Amino acid sequence: MLESTGIPCAYYQFADDTGQQPPFICFYFGDSNDLSADNRNYCKIRRLVIELYTDAKDFALEETVENTLNENDLVYTRFETSLDSERMYMVVFNTSVVITEEST
Repeated sequence: MLESTGIPCAYYQFADDTGQQPPFICFYFGDSNDLSADNRNYCKIRRLVIELYTDAKDFALEETVENTLNENDLVYTRFETSLDSERMYMVVFNTSVVITEEST
């Protein structure tokens, strides 16, 4: 899904030897909010964290990520911050996904 944005992306981080420069996306699964009953988890729900890094504020790229989430029917929250020590901006999108056998 994230590859369809055309923005370079990696799970958690890029390898040190790639020298990846912004803009790029790092994503990972945060905590879980599984549904459970009868002593078992029967529905895996994971928080998907998507971090968009840019050198400067980039409304168009943010909209690209938002449109991709909307196209995939994923409700999200977002926040942004400036990473002064890195001279970058980071916009974080949080959403939840249901993990099924078909998605693994």
